[in-house]
Amino acid sequence: MEHLFDKDWEIMSAGGASGEAFFARFHEQKLFLKRNSSPFIAVLSAEGIVPRLKWTKRLENGDVITAQHWLNGRELKAEEMTGARVARLLKKIHSSKALTSMLRRLGKEPYEAFVMLDEVKSTLDIELTLLKPVREAIEFLQENLGEVGTGDYTVCHGDVNHNNWLLSEVDELFLIDWDGAMLADPAVDVGMLLYWYIPQKDWKQWMEQYGEELTDDFRLRMKWYVVCQALMMLQWQKDKGRLHDVSKWMSFLQRCFYSYCPTEKKK
Repeated sequence: MEHLFDKDWEIMSAGGASGEAFFARFHEQKLFLKRNSSPFIAVLSAEGIVPRLKWTKRLENGDVITAQHWLNGRELKAEEMTGARVARLLKKIHSSKALTSMLRRLGKEPYEAFVMLDEVKSTLDIELTLLKPVREAIEFLQENLGEVGTGDYTVCHGDVNHNNWLLSEVDELFLIDWDGAMLADPAVDVGMLLYWYIPQKDWKQWMEQYGEELTDDFRLRMKWYVVCQALMMLQWQKDKGRLHDVSKWMSFLQRCFYSYCPTEKKK
């Protein structure tokens, strides 16, 4: 990475599990660099969803380096996820034809419900499937699979955790870390955000800010996808040996599973 700049630039790791992200600084010039970032980043930048893309360079070894404007700012706090700006930006993402077109050109296929369910069942180990809440959750997913199919696949972020929302010092809001971008039911993003951050009594108001009606059908789809995501996160945390987080995700799974949903099928 250093040979892209002269010796006066300071290059430092930006952290993260991949080790592919860096900061570069020279006096007042600051850049966020990433190795082999998706071409999708250019469209996200043009749409104003991520910080501005400055340049892209291909190295002799075939790696591609992208440089974005390094913003001074902060992550959103959990309590700020209730805000109308979050809802509006998420709706802008889900409504963007340019984003959807780019992901399709990159070869992304829709992440359909039956594919997600197959992934859940193949990912969970025997030890977890012996637990009653996990068994009941899988039964719920199987019984309601036919109710969640949709042809309205849009670009979804896949991890709308408050840590991925960046508020700049000049009050610009961005959604970053798009490595898990997918074509999916928008209920994938909305469901996790609502279940994790918004009291159910406020869901209707949040959805009005998002620009959609909170129908019974959408409630079921949200619940279905959130249960799927919770099961996969439960296994991921277990694989990492994070027992505290396993307990947290088990509690979240049970809260989601036992929440009222007017149209779900029950035995």
